[in-house]
Amino acid sequence: MTTCVFVQIRCKPGTTYQVADGIALKEIHSELYSTSGEWDLLLKLYIPEGADVGHFINENLLDVPGIERSLTTLTFKAF
Repeated sequence: MTTCVFVQIRCKPGTTYQVADGIALKEIHSELYSTSGEWDLLLKLYIPEGADVGHFINENLLDVPGIERSLTTLTFKAF
């Protein structure tokens, strides 16, 4: 069973479109949105079964140039 996580991303000024393009090229996301407010992008992705969430995000997402900071929210099946 995969784990669904949401990652909010803050980009370095002027790099949001380049960051979004870099994420899209990796083809690891389910959904990717531009957002207003403190964060620039919202990414929904599924972590493969057995993979460590932190390692997966560090190795597959945070190497995209222009990412300044991220905030990961884990989801749990409650209903």
